[in-house]
Amino acid sequence: MKDAKGFTLVELMIAVGVAMGLLTAIYMAVNSMQRHSSSIERKVTAQQDLKPALDLMAMEIGMVSYNPTFATDLWVNPAGTCMAAAANQNYRGIQEATANSLVVEMDISGSAGGDGDGMLGDPNEVIRYNYDTVNQYITRETNCGGGQPFLGDTVASGRPRTVRVINNTLGIPVFRYYDGNGVEIASAGLPAEIPNIRRIEIVLAVETESIDDNTGQRRRLIYSTSVIPRNHAIQ
Repeated sequence: MKDAKGFTLVELMIAVGVAMGLLTAIYMAVNSMQRHSSSIERKVTAQQDLKPALDLMAMEIGMVSYNPTFATDLWVNPAGTCMAAAANQNYRGIQEATANSLVVEMDISGSAGGDGDGMLGDPNEVIRYNYDTVNQYITRETNCGGGQPFLGDTVASGRPRTVRVINNTLGIPVFRYYDGNGVEIASAGLPAEIPNIRRIEIVLAVETESIDDNTGQRRRLIYSTSVIPRNHAIQ
């Protein structure tokens, strides 16, 4: 009678060890893919918030000082109710210009939906962008109606906070201003130099609210664009 053949204890232990090694490798590969996928998802979400915000800002800022009816005393004081005439009409549609805030005014709508009516009472004709450095988000205010979250939000709001605006952390101004020769207008020269603004640079630096599983850090993105406010040059 032949001896029954089988696996020895050593062979079984080797087989179990190899199987455990394969399972560990598979687990690590799947876990790495999940973390990589999560990282990409955070980046895509940040880009989805950042790029449209920059595009809208550029479009609206590009229309600043639009005055198709050539109305006099058109520009209003954005610090009030947007009803009183601005003290300095020479500033035209840029009634506030700092590193972290910008007010743009434009007569884009008429009472019957036409192209300008010689007054700034229609929606989105007075827009203020402001960077809240404490809460790290940007607000957009229309027609002196109070700032609303535009890019990011406050933690206290309870709404999803996908990105933080970190320009202040990186020491990068949101807005920079240049004259017709391409020379940057220093902050000390504003608001007196507002009539000489010929180009506005917008820079938005953000980081994801959620921490990246791979790096243990928040992902950072920086987008920028330059806007030529052509109507502002027409005096």
